[in-house]
Amino acid sequence: MFIVVVRALKSVSAALCLPLVLLLLCTPPMAHAQTAPVPVKLAMIEGLSGANGNGGEAVYRNLVWAVERVNARGGVRLAGVDTPLLLTRYDSKGQTEEALSALRAAIDDGARFVLQGNSSAVAAALIDAVNKHNEREPTKRVIFLNYAAVDPSLTNERCSFWHFRFDAHADMRMAALMEVMREDKALKSVYLIGQDYSFGQAVLREAKRQLSVQRPDVQIVGEELHPLGRVKDFLPYANKIKASGAQAVITGNFSNDLTLLIKAAKDVGFAGKFYTFYGNALGAPAAIGDAGIGKVVAVADWLPNVPTAGSESFYRAFRARFPQPEDDYVHMRMHIMIEALAQALAAADKPVATMDMVAVARQLERANVSFYGQTATMRPADHQLQQPLVVGLMDRVGTPGVKFDVEGSGYGFRVVKSLSPAAAELPTTCRLARP
Repeated sequence: MFIVVVRALKSVSAALCLPLVLLLLCTPPMAHAQTAPVPVKLAMIEGLSGANGNGGEAVYRNLVWAVERVNARGGVRLAGVDTPLLLTRYDSKGQTEEALSALRAAIDDGARFVLQGNSSAVAAALIDAVNKHNEREPTKRVIFLNYAAVDPSLTNERCSFWHFRFDAHADMRMAALMEVMREDKALKSVYLIGQDYSFGQAVLREAKRQLSVQRPDVQIVGEELHPLGRVKDFLPYANKIKASGAQAVITGNFSNDLTLLIKAAKDVGFAGKFYTFYGNALGAPAAIGDAGIGKVVAVADWLPNVPTAGSESFYRAFRARFPQPEDDYVHMRMHIMIEALAQALAAADKPVATMDMVAVARQLERANVSFYGQTATMRPADHQLQQPLVVGLMDRVGTPGVKFDVEGSGYGFRVVKSLSPAAAELPTTCRLARP
């Protein structure tokens, strides 16, 4: 019946239109209608399902909040227009081929920035694919922002003009752990265990090298690599560790591979320390419980108990945004990454349709971000972020230096060593090819 009314009204003078019946037919176009600006599209390509899905979801929460913060202040000013950032997620299932397929889909969807990190093997494949795409399609170039893939080769022999790493690489993290191990004079034997792929192999290789230099008196009593994300029962590995007589374990394991390893070690009665890259969250502290007090050591770019007012303010703001205990895994470097991107986009100052990605990359090379008291700068020579590093020791919440716990577990990490960006910096072998 409505369509009949419409046809009837079309034959009537505009002055006699009935606004209540058909307002749109009688309303002239708005002379000053504003169209929404085309957003800057960011594509997060990450394992959101499978063995390490919890780590992918933790990343997504951090990036969501970081993007929200930029958009809340109007987005990024590009050619006089306030332009929002738009974050889209693609599930790689932790697999290289899935990630490459997601990259193609993201580019087809208009993404100009690719964000990934929870696998160095995937990152290496993405770097190669981005390099080839940018050479083949110079008008559709993309930039790869890496927040967690820490194989040192990615900013050394495999460095790329289109790749920027915002996490400290494995050798930098190991050097920070060694600062603590060097002071542990009672330590005489260690067991090395890691995931059998590029990152895990790099961690074990660097552990051996740095031990030989920093602690030649420490004996390596075992060394083992295991399949990534496929081991369900770590008891055989834990029994080997205990039988070796090791006083400590050095591991780059993350997500379930770390949680299950620590839990198995607890079950077999291993009383030594764990020197870890990621032992401060994703279930590990709750899994080990009181047995981890004074035993689990973790290195990070930032920890919630960094004793500064800016750090506490940042952490409280995150918990206000994500109050559930299981969502409590905060990565300050990811927020610095988004701030650096916003800074570079504003400096390049081009709308999305005509964005010059070479110009944006050159601005990213100069990134200098101060964020809640933490300052970080991008090194142009290899696109490796230079930032502070801290080492924490697990303890019960409420003890001196442990104001905040992890994931509601009742355990947190007291900062026992802080390194300035200059102290954490390592040389690079990168020979960057610039367009």
